[in-house]
This record gives sequence, structure tokens and C-alpha cells, in this order.
Amino acid sequence: MKQMMFGAALTIAAFGSAAAQTPSGWRAHDLSRPRPPVVAPGAAAEPVPAPSDAIVLFDGTGVSAWRNHDGGPAGWVVRDGAMEAVPGTGFVYTRQAFGDVQVHLEWAAPMPPKDTGQGRGNSGVFLMEEYELQVLDSWHNDTYADGQAGAAYGQYPPMVNASLPPGSWQSYDIVFRRPRFDSAGVLVAPARMTAFQNGILIQDDVALWGPTNWLQANPYVAGPPRGSIGLQDHGNPVRYRNIWARELPEGPEPTPTPVPAGVVLNSAELDRMVGAYRNGGTVFTITRAGATLIVDIQEGRTQRLIPLSPTEFALGVTAATITATPGPTGRPSRLTFRMGATAFDLTAEPGNGK
Repeated sequence: MKQMMFGAALTIAAFGSAAAQTPSGWRAHDLSRPRPPVVAPGAAAEPVPAPSDAIVLFDGTGVSAWRNHDGGPAGWVVRDGAMEAVPGTGFVYTRQAFGDVQVHLEWAAPMPPKDTGQGRGNSGVFLMEEYELQVLDSWHNDTYADGQAGAAYGQYPPMVNASLPPGSWQSYDIVFRRPRFDSAGVLVAPARMTAFQNGILIQDDVALWGPTNWLQANPYVAGPPRGSIGLQDHGNPVRYRNIWARELPEGPEPTPTPVPAGVVLNSAELDRMVGAYRNGGTVFTITRAGATLIVDIQEGRTQRLIPLSPTEFALGVTAATITATPGPTGRPSRLTFRMGATAFDLTAEPGNGK
């Protein structure tokens, strides 16, 4: 159950009552909803090192990256390299806010297990403080489908139950895309979530129909485009370790560099480029088709050469250039191919120009 969230009183919103159907067609927490099939992961999670562009949120040594609900120090403890929920201290939240984000974390339900259903190993990962991926001991522990481990709480059950026994380290890898609103505060794109548990896909780009909550179906309300990541205190000493996040690009993709227009070469300038050029087993063959030069790089892999000057050419569909070095007759004695940091020379074959 999630009634402890923010200490809020129980409210019923958006769909009128707790019994009303949600957009899935199921009532939230309906015990008759089919349970996901069980899939056994290959093994318990091993720590996954953070990539070079990740923001490390917990490395086993302290909770300085986290705060309590009021902005003060986090009330959880660090024990044996893990951050452990202290019942009654409340949620912890990242001091840094995120929008579109990739999150990795590892968690373990208490051992020995206590209680059943929602009372067993309950916690949760909240994106932007509002959208929860459920943490629960779902190993041989029955509960409503949209509240077991890996559920987008109250909305989408996980595709499968990929849980390990209590005490085992389990992993979540989450990709979250925040909701988008127009300038008038109207929703134009819902929040979306993809998640893996122990390397197994459990949520596949699901569109959330609003913030997740217990016995609530809350509508979207426009707010800040970024929010903290929260971990829930639900009265169980659930442990977390190795938490990191990668901010994902939210803006439009960079505009590609346009293909150069090139310059016009006369017939003699075009003809002098025709021929074969070799670097070991690599042969570039240049031919002419009217006013166009074609380079065959290898076995029929041809591209148009775009003249930038009488001696420099861009390839039509590859970000590379070819520079000709004229020999005594004015014909190229060699070509220099450049693409990024790669450059090599090709020497003119003796038969060129005949």
C-alpha cells in the first residue's frame, strides 16, 4: 500500500471513486486481475559499474546526494555498502532533479521475510517524485498484479514476475520520459516508462495515465519539467546500492551538416581525375559520367564526388574528403582520403591518363 506517500490523506480523484475503471479497463488493485507469469532470472544481480557520463547517486559510502522531504539530511543509514530504509524516517529524494533519465539501482528485500502481500519488503522508486516503479518482495508472495515488484504502481503490472528470493540483490534499469505540456498547461505527451528487472524486460515503453498512487487515479497537472528521484520508506528495511543516473537528451536532434553544393569543374579538370589509385589492397577507381565524377571505393560501392575545388572533393553520402596532389603532368600523383581522424594516401596507378 502507498498511503504513507507524503503523509497525504486518502483522496479519490479523476475517475470519481476507488471502484471506477481506469484507462486499462481494470479497477486499480483488482485482485481478480491475472498475475504475470513467473520468469526466473539467470542469477542474482552483480554491481554494474556506472558509465562515464553517469551521475553517481549512491556508491556505498554516504547519502550526501539525498535529502528528506523537507530538504534536510536523509534519515536512512549506510550499512555494509548499502543504503537501508529506516522505518518511520520517510522518503529520501535526490538533491538533483531529473527529467528524461536512465536510472540503474540494485535493491534487496529484507531477509528473513516478514508479513505477506503489500506488507512484505515494500518500497518504491519514484521518478519526478510522482511515478512509481514498485519495489516489493514478490518471491512466492501473492498480491494484486498492479502492485507487485516491477509494476508501474496501480496502472501496469510487470510483463513477468522476475523476482529473486528475499535477501538477494536485484537490479532495476529504468528509462523514463517525462510528460510534456504546452504553454497553456495542456498535456501533449504522457510520461513513459521502460524497465528491466534482473535483465528481463518488465515494462515496455508504457504510457502512464497520470501520477501513480494508492486507490487514486490522479490526472496530470502541469508542473516543473524536472523532479527528484525518490525512494520510499514503507516501514520495511529495504536496502539499495549502486545507484546512478544518466540524463537523456530532451531537445531536438542536432541538424545534420548539409551536403556541400560543390563547384563546377571544366571538362579537363574532370578528366584529369579519372583513373585508379591504390593503397595496398585498397583501390579507389574514379570514372566520369557527364559532368559527374564517381568513385568506386570497393567492389561496386560507388559514391558521387562533389568538387569543392579542382583538387578537393567531398563524398556524396559519407562524411569524408579526397584531396588530389598533382604530379608533373597535372594529373594526380596521389589521393589523400580523410574521414575524421583517419587519413591515408593512395598512389596513382601507372596506366592513368592513357
